[in-house]
Amino acid sequence: MKIATGAQIRMARAYLRWSAEELAQASGVGLSTIKRIEKADDLPDVRTANLKAVCDALLKTGKIRFDGDKCVCIAD
Repeated sequence: MKIATGAQIRMARAYLRWSAEELAQASGVGLSTIKRIEKADDLPDVRTANLKAVCDALLKTGKIRFDGDKCVCIAD
């Protein structure tokens, strides 16, 4: 299971040029939860299922992969 930090999620969303609302819709997670996740630099204090749903939504684009705890890599 790939879990990312709040900083990684912010970077991934910025790369995709998604709004927080678009990420919320793609992941099925509430907008307030997305904002809480993105406030954290490390692992955010949210339910694991919500964080996994957000990570999965980003990974499903095929343009994002998470590598370690500090890096967002753009898949070719």
